[in-house]
Amino acid sequence: MTNDPLNSDRRCTGGGEPIFAVGDAADDDRYQFYMVRGVARLSDGSVAVADRGTKSVRIFNPMGEYVGSMGREGEGPGEFRDPYLMWALPGDTLWVGNSRPWHFNVFTVAGEFVRLVRPNPAYANPSSSGGVLSNGYSVNVRREGGGDDYRTPRDVLVDAHTRDGELIGTLMALEGRRYGPPTGPINFVLDPLFEAAPSVDATGTTIAVANGRDPEVQLLDNEFRLRRIIRWHDSDRDVTAAHVNAWREDYLERRGGEEGRSPVTDLMVSEDRPVADHFPALSRIAVGRDGRVWVRRYPKPQESPGWLVFEADGGFLCHFEPVSGLDVWEFGADYLLGTREDALGVESVVIFPFQQPEDAGAEVPEGS
Repeated sequence: MTNDPLNSDRRCTGGGEPIFAVGDAADDDRYQFYMVRGVARLSDGSVAVADRGTKSVRIFNPMGEYVGSMGREGEGPGEFRDPYLMWALPGDTLWVGNSRPWHFNVFTVAGEFVRLVRPNPAYANPSSSGGVLSNGYSVNVRREGGGDDYRTPRDVLVDAHTRDGELIGTLMALEGRRYGPPTGPINFVLDPLFEAAPSVDATGTTIAVANGRDPEVQLLDNEFRLRRIIRWHDSDRDVTAAHVNAWREDYLERRGGEEGRSPVTDLMVSEDRPVADHFPALSRIAVGRDGRVWVRRYPKPQESPGWLVFEADGGFLCHFEPVSGLDVWEFGADYLLGTREDALGVESVVIFPFQQPEDAGAEVPEGS
């Protein structure tokens, strides 16, 4: 399905006051977080939080009250070396990623450890994206190969595994980033400026895959069959010298100007760094708990990137401007669940309401 969202004024709204918030209780460490690595909303409105600092998953009821914890630091079943990402499946079963090597600890919502699932062959590093589907199949993403000549991309391999971790097969191989040789006194490795990168997400019964370069998302079902391709028109993506200069100025300013320059800064803004001819079409895709597809547009210099929201059938729903300071981990039918930090760096987990356009459900003109 081809859409023309850039000529649409349909907008969704969100933000305002959060309808759920935990993480700012200075006198109770049960409500304090030390690097959140995953969040998930459960069927009764409770929220599970995977926290790297405490090596545990904590549950908070819909009022934000602490209910209990599961997991602890360790190397055994049900223990965490480094919790990373989390998915809630039907029945509120929690699949929590853990590394290294990459595997899943599976818990009931009551905190009972169910089993450990290791992808086979083993993943030395955590999956860079992907997810766990409602049938227990997991989608894991790994990178392989690549050169050091700015020309040979690293392969991004999207693998599917059974509920027990056995490899079903590689669903597709995507062209990843290109990198140059180690450079400078610290052997820093760079990719070209404005380089595109693939994005993969899997939730419920949907796997979404995008190469990052083209304005399209492929949707597969939970049996790994191509179900739909969402495309949209976006032709204004040529990179100009003005874009490059603006990016360099912004980068230097964020790092304290000339006083904040370092060997890495010099390499990042160097005129010897290659520059892509075109901006990527997107920087991230996500599948909502309701099957909608969220596409974060790639941020051009000095522009705030918004989201394009598509219905599960591929039709364009709306534009959505990000909630300031919110890092969204889960997209619901009427909520956004994520994390944010205050001026002191204190993390909190919050839910904001999300409202679709009043005319949602009406026919929206599409392209050819």
